[in-house]
Amino acid sequence: MKKSNFITGIIYIFIGAVCLYFALTTETKLDGLLFGFAGAGIVPGIAFVMKYFYWNHPDHKQEFTEILENQHIEQHDELKNKLANQSARYIFIINIMIISASTVIFSILGSLEVLENTKVMVFYLAAFLIFQIVSFNIIYQHLLKKH
Repeated sequence: MKKSNFITGIIYIFIGAVCLYFALTTETKLDGLLFGFAGAGIVPGIAFVMKYFYWNHPDHKQEFTEILENQHIEQHDELKNKLANQSARYIFIINIMIISASTVIFSILGSLEVLENTKVMVFYLAAFLIFQIVSFNIIYQHLLKKH
């Protein structure tokens, strides 16, 4: 296993510990969020470090090599790549539809005064929709030139 996984684990643990420190030493409305970030940093960080030591132990070298070979074969399977690309496209289209529908729904709820201050949400969703479409086109054009 790469040393970068070990370093990533240490960084996660450090960030989680910093969040835990601030959650324990301060009293703000963000304490719950800080505790969440602490858990989200410390637990995966420990898992990364443990995996690093487990897979780098001489008893597990052969097994790890086999796993890497299988992963390489799986990643280069053309059918799976095609299906992954197709599913990503479907998810992109569904996300565009959800963002568009949410923009309309929040606009209607604001107009009917069911919710207050919906203009910020409507502008945010509209900007996010435009960002999604523009970034999709930029990335697509870049990939098209690359091939």
